[in-house]
Amino acid sequence: MLCLVVLALSFAATNVRAQTGAGRGPDPSTVRDPDLEKDSMKSLEAVRLYFRLRKAYVAALNRCEEIIAGNPTFSRMDEVLYYAGASSLYLSENKGKQVPKKEVSAEKYRTDGRDYLSLVVNNYPDSEFRKLAEKELSRLGGPKITTRQ
Repeated sequence: MLCLVVLALSFAATNVRAQTGAGRGPDPSTVRDPDLEKDSMKSLEAVRLYFRLRKAYVAALNRCEEIIAGNPTFSRMDEVLYYAGASSLYLSENKGKQVPKKEVSAEKYRTDGRDYLSLVVNNYPDSEFRKLAEKELSRLGGPKITTRQ
């Protein structure tokens, strides 16, 4: 009987060692909170509505900045950055149905737009929004050369 217990424990210990050596689980930078992901997706849907249908670039930019600050590992961050960048550029050109914030200069909107769009180009090479970002950046002389920090 004692031999069976020792044999069972040694077998279990072998399995435990094998499991811990096999891997450490998903990369923590990509582990996402499902509730936060769901909230961010709802906000992104609002951004799409503001940007595409209503031409409400101030509202779109505000929502994008909320997503960026609240969920930096959001699975659709490339899209959020694109909309933030395009909204900023359009606000710098006084486009859209909303008046840009008076305390933010056109140059600041342009700089922020270039920064957001450059992040899409530099950090998301396989993104469907890369070409759109490059098109917007071509008017500004191209993307800033940056890398993910």
